Amino acid sequence: MDGPSPPLNARRVLTKDLIVNRLYMLVNGIAILALFYYRATTLLRIIETRETPLVPYLVVIFSEIMFTFFWVLYQAYRWKPVKLEVYPERLPGDEKLPPVDVFICTADPSKEPSLGVMNTVVSALALDYPPDKLAVYLQDDGGSYVTLNAIREAWKFARFWVPFRRKYELKIACPAAYFSSKESAHEKFIGSSEFAAEKKIIEKKYAEFEEALEKNSVNASASVSRDHSPVIEVMTDENGDSNLKDMPLLVYVAREKRPGHPHHFKGGALNTLLRVSAVITNAPYFLVLDCDMYCYNPLSARLAMCFYLDPKVASKIAWVQFPQKFHNLSEHDIYGGSLNAIYKSNIGLDGLRGPNIYGCNFVMTREAIYGTGKVEKEVDLNKLKKSFGSSNEFIKSLYKSYKPQLPEDRKPSAELQKELQLLASCTYQWHRLGEGQVGYRYFSVVEDAITSLSLHCKGWISVYVDPASPCFLGATTTNLNDMLVQQTRWPLACQATSGKGCRFLRACVMLTIFWNLSMSSLFMVSDPYFIVFAFIFLSSRLKHVQETIAFGDPLRNTVYELRVWMMKSVACYLYAILNAILDRIGLHEANFSLTSKVVDDEQETRFKQGIYDFQVSPKLLIPLCSLYILHLVAFIIGIARLFQKNDELLAQAVLSFFVVIVNYHLLEGMFLRKDKGRIAPSVTLLSIAISAIILGCGSLLLFY
Repeated sequence: MDGPSPPLNARRVLTKDLIVNRLYMLVNGIAILALFYYRATTLLRIIETRETPLVPYLVVIFSEIMFTFFWVLYQAYRWKPVKLEVYPERLPGDEKLPPVDVFICTADPSKEPSLGVMNTVVSALALDYPPDKLAVYLQDDGGSYVTLNAIREAWKFARFWVPFRRKYELKIACPAAYFSSKESAHEKFIGSSEFAAEKKIIEKKYAEFEEALEKNSVNASASVSRDHSPVIEVMTDENGDSNLKDMPLLVYVAREKRPGHPHHFKGGALNTLLRVSAVITNAPYFLVLDCDMYCYNPLSARLAMCFYLDPKVASKIAWVQFPQKFHNLSEHDIYGGSLNAIYKSNIGLDGLRGPNIYGCNFVMTREAIYGTGKVEKEVDLNKLKKSFGSSNEFIKSLYKSYKPQLPEDRKPSAELQKELQLLASCTYQWHRLGEGQVGYRYFSVVEDAITSLSLHCKGWISVYVDPASPCFLGATTTNLNDMLVQQTRWPLACQATSGKGCRFLRACVMLTIFWNLSMSSLFMVSDPYFIVFAFIFLSSRLKHVQETIAFGDPLRNTVYELRVWMMKSVACYLYAILNAILDRIGLHEANFSLTSKVVDDEQETRFKQGIYDFQVSPKLLIPLCSLYILHLVAFIIGIARLFQKNDELLAQAVLSFFVVIVNYHLLEGMFLRKDKGRIAPSVTLLSIAISAIILGCGSLLLFY
């Protein structure tokens, strides 16, 4: 009698990190309690004696409460760090693997060049997964003929690339990455004359593919439309008599766009793909990719199945999150492009209910996103229509017995095309079953962190998988402008929804801004509790250093991460919350600015050299420069008083000195650099003026 099957995954607690983290929490927690005891007793004395202005002291206490609130929340991921391991070689045979749909979104071929997008499409087609159980959908939000022609060319090239990758067991799924890397074919084929000959043919085909896309991309920006009917095209061979069974399905989707109809950006695009794919393939799982995040390791879908086919946890897992990793990182990660500051937390979140959705590189179940399992026949049809809209075919896809209606020749019937047009229309409305209008009118998969919160609260869990060979690789931002614009855009998720959960998220974002704008505290060196403040500050910095080293990053990344955190907090989150407020009261329409994937050689050179490029919108730079000048002035005044033998505010001078040193790149950009990437003199002058006004108002406040 056979024994139990070996596990498909394993969870290993990182004991050393767990001990260090909990000791840090204990000691730092005691110090924080001592700090608040000091604040409470001092506040009572100030109220009685009026020895110090009350308002500034209340502001400081409020700031420290915010610090503490977020510190407590932040300890959740440190509580139980774990490492997940997967064993795809133990999966059952291909005939037992469930189908998977792949969703890719693009919007503008002038900002997202066709070659990069189509490499992502072709790499998804080349995943190591049964071709009859794999379908790839490209949602083109620009309705561009450039993108439509490009995907047709991608299909032609994929007819050669996919069999080649599969035959020679290439470890890299993306053609562009394969041809620019060392050989990744299985060692048994290396040196074979047949392999060498076929590789030469594929290289020629790829060169022809590149050339065709380059010719097709002329005047790409003019091809983008914001007012067009839906277009759905299933890719097939031109002659129509080829055997398609060895190729995954490839579908082009351009949802309808009309002026005056909200389209909800990427969340709306994914909603459309969920509906359209439901009546074509209806795979129970779907993988979401950004258009510049190509499949590198072809095993990603199988790695996800190591959880979804595990009977112990399969029914609980809503999504499997893979990290975003990048092929264009510099040794100087000055813009935090590696996102390691985020992914450090996932090691601990796997010890809880799992990580959030991070926008792409995740495999999710339809059951979780729909808010229901496969529906039985007795469920009321009108109830389903109220939740899932007016499409009968889409509602049928919810039933266990449903089989998609796409013929073997992959040419949709007239009836199916009509249904697809309806599902891709801009007026189609649906939401999660049973939620009415409380949560989401258009259910946003990605652009709202509340999706993660909502699913976790409903009992679902998620997992984070980081294999040795990255599953996906993309292009990170290589200049300050793109980084700040991107970080301003991500918090706009708050605008997508209403409800208590989202109001809580907005409050957290607002508190984050207050937290990071208040970078000082009131302590006198002569005060016996000064040591408590100094301990909390130093222990936090040392913990950051310890985590950076433990994660395998160079020590200088500690400074880079701190700089990025300060820049995001002061500039990006401030404008994100202002945009959300203005949009909520109807004075501003939310917009979704794409991060350009077009490479600027001059900016790229500065990025590789670790030099900041300050060719940034003034509205993002001015808050940064103004706050820096304030700290610079505070430091100078503090040193001047120190020479007058007045050391009462030495702590504030030291803290301002810390901010000045960490953000030395701003001082350099404003006053020392003369190259094209410096901070514009007009921005510097305006920042000085704003700082002077703030200092003047602060002096008046203290005086009165």
